[in-house]
Amino acid sequence: MPAPRRTPHRATVHHPLFARCYARLGPLADERAGLGELRGELLAGLSGRVVEIGAGSGLNFPHYPDTVSEVVAIEPERHLRRLAAQAGLRAGVPVDVVPGVAEALPVKSEAFDAAVACLVLCSVRDVRRALAELLRPGGELRFLEHGRAEGRVLATTQRVLDRTVWPLVFGGCHTGREVRSEIVAAGFEPIGHRRLRVPDRGPTLPTSPCVLGAARRP
Repeated sequence: MPAPRRTPHRATVHHPLFARCYARLGPLADERAGLGELRGELLAGLSGRVVEIGAGSGLNFPHYPDTVSEVVAIEPERHLRRLAAQAGLRAGVPVDVVPGVAEALPVKSEAFDAAVACLVLCSVRDVRRALAELLRPGGELRFLEHGRAEGRVLATTQRVLDRTVWPLVFGGCHTGREVRSEIVAAGFEPIGHRRLRVPDRGPTLPTSPCVLGAARRP
């Protein structure tokens, strides 16, 4: 019996309304919800060549330390990719922005010393496939993602939203994925993590429960 054919992943996605809203609201969230400081914490200490999956409009770029020799930023959405390319020109480290999706990277991921996933695994179609062959042995994955709430009420709300309107409105985003479990299932060994709430004050949102951490490819 012939093996089933895999449906090829498109190199781009098209969410024009969401992309424009994200481009406007992202800097506000960095400033008012504390995401900017978290980005700095996420990227601190990185060095060598880094691949960033789902770079969005390039909000991470100013936070890369000068010990990073190159960032290859993958972004499938056309509008966000154009903004990321502009942000890359202003970055303090070399940044190359290219189209592609996490499940089918247009680069050889084993050529990188580290990978960064920041608020992107929520919208990846197949998280384990995206991470399964990411990085060479010894490579480090840094992640800052929102995920499943620990409280029963909010977790139930997330499940309902994820099965109905949320992914349609927010560019494929799912609020309640078990990010750390997916990372471990993809073959990574956890280094450390901490749970946090974003924003740390004010009303709790479906995307408020977050985790910031690192894992290594054995």
